[in-house]
Amino acid sequence: MTDTRGPQPQYEGYATGPLPGEREPATGQAGPYHPPQAYPSPAGGGTQGGGTQGGAQGVSGVQATRLPRTGARTTPRTRKARLRVAKADPWSVMKVSFLLSIALGICTVVAAAVLWMVMDAMGVFSTVGGTISEATGSNESNGFDLQSFLSLPRVLIFTSVIAVIDVVLATALATLGAFIYNLSAGFVGGVELTLAEDE
Repeated sequence: MTDTRGPQPQYEGYATGPLPGEREPATGQAGPYHPPQAYPSPAGGGTQGGGTQGGAQGVSGVQATRLPRTGARTTPRTRKARLRVAKADPWSVMKVSFLLSIALGICTVVAAAVLWMVMDAMGVFSTVGGTISEATGSNESNGFDLQSFLSLPRVLIFTSVIAVIDVVLATALATLGAFIYNLSAGFVGGVELTLAEDE
């Protein structure tokens, strides 16, 4: 066969250089291979303990000395929730208002009894009663007796009647208010509340 490609250029590197098996080992300081490190080793670390171990120590030392970002948020955020009271149950409102009005009535009776005892111990009824008796008295009668009219049993009975009336009225008004609120909430959507967690 005839070669028709003509003269081929000679590559000096392959033509004159030795083959891979015939190359002489490179002269220089023999030692273990050290892979390139992403971060420089700390001062004084050197290559003690092997290349891989020294590189790992250098990376960990640099990462340990890193500072946090200045723009990082350090204070926790307060979560808030916006709620809307759409409906008030009239039955629950009636029960709660009934119990609260009973407690208020008992407090009223006890406060009236304590006030009467304090005023009686101070001599208010005797002094005022004597003045009224002299002002309303005549030759035939001794006048109006305030002490017998404002006795403790009569005061407690009168206060108890007021407390019972207060219980009935407060319960009825609270229940009626719940119905009115439900009607108004159907038109305007109700009262909105914003709740937040404690910091």
